[in-house]
Amino acid sequence: MKIGAKLLKVLSKKYVPGEMIDQKFERYDISFKTDHEGNPVLLFVGTRGREGQIRGERFVRVVIRDQNGQILKDHWDAKGKT
Repeated sequence: MKIGAKLLKVLSKKYVPGEMIDQKFERYDISFKTDHEGNPVLLFVGTRGREGQIRGERFVRVVIRDQNGQILKDHWDAKGKT
């Protein structure tokens, strides 16, 4: 599974720092964890079970910054099934 442009648009926004956020995105349930700046860094995409955990795919965001804080690389790595 790849992260599409619509989902990337949702993930490019700032959210509450240090929180796990649960949302519905099209036909999928998504949950993502934010860092200290409010950027999503851990993403789960799939269907939510009875206990609230998502069965599907897991992604991790890789952000590489230079010494001045400028973003050099920003992409999502697929980490497998959950």
